[in-house]
Amino acid sequence: MIKKILLALLGICMVLGIWYRELIGYGWMQAKGQFRILWNTRPVEEVLADASFPDSLKRKIELIQEIKRYSIDSLGINPSKNYTTFYDQHGQPILWVVVASEKYRLAAKEWGFPVIGMFAYKGFFEKDRADQELNALKQQGFDTRLNEVSAWSTLGFFRDPILSSMLKRSEGQLAELIIHELTHGTLFVKDNLEYNENLADFVGEYGALKFLTQKYGANSPEALGYLDAKQYGEKYDEHVLRGTQKLDSLYATYNPQTPERVKEDRKWQLIAQIVETVDTLETRPSAEKPNPKKRRFTQQNLPNNAYFVGYKTYRQQQNSFRREFEEKFNSNFQQYLTYLKKTYPSL
Repeated sequence: MIKKILLALLGICMVLGIWYRELIGYGWMQAKGQFRILWNTRPVEEVLADASFPDSLKRKIELIQEIKRYSIDSLGINPSKNYTTFYDQHGQPILWVVVASEKYRLAAKEWGFPVIGMFAYKGFFEKDRADQELNALKQQGFDTRLNEVSAWSTLGFFRDPILSSMLKRSEGQLAELIIHELTHGTLFVKDNLEYNENLADFVGEYGALKFLTQKYGANSPEALGYLDAKQYGEKYDEHVLRGTQKLDSLYATYNPQTPERVKEDRKWQLIAQIVETVDTLETRPSAEKPNPKKRRFTQQNLPNNAYFVGYKTYRQQQNSFRREFEEKFNSNFQQYLTYLKKTYPSL
């Protein structure tokens, strides 16, 4: 009897192994990449005591500790051991994410993962594996996009390190990034990536401006420069999101009888128009936070649907968060975040 049970369990394990072999292989690859980074980190105290490490970068590391303290004390972010270690990338990217969308519909492809749920992107610590995934999706007819990642959150499962590439950022950009990632460790709702990323963007931008204002003053070049860039960013957001609505309307007119050539021509004409009319935005980005989103695109290098669905993942709900924060909580951020933590179950 026991032998039969063991054989049955072995059979089940073999079936599950075959069924989930791709997910298991992917998980092993990601685990190796994550542990390689964690294994090669140095304690922040050791880096700060290293006479050969540049003083300018030491100041950025000290700034990150200051940002972290501010986010806990003034914003209500959960305490953690994140950013107490340092990883030197030696100038090399270490993580890439693949984003994909249907060709004639702004519908992101999603990947399911144990514990954390559904994601509208897939990360890779190995560039060749990311390229393989990208090419496979292209062959399936998806619009695709490959992005380098400068930071990510392990949601409290591991101690997230400071990455050397982070230290190239301005103070405002760095504060926004750190608070964004710490927000993920505070509140992350399973199977709702758009909510999670929009919330982290909202908290990151709000917290960065408040941090700069407290540190330097409301009329300081640091705070005003960040605010100027943020206002331009909001105009750019509105422009791109209007573009997604136009694309949705265009794709709704397509039917099985619409010739492929007509679909393609209309799609790319509209996307070209969206990119071209970015120049009509009145406010230009400042040196504090130049606008990298537009700089990548020209009439010869247009974004596809993967860019627009990725943009919605991070920016579509900004006005909803801002409205709720201002109208229901009278701009009291700690009350607002406490409410969100109580309302939404987090991992």
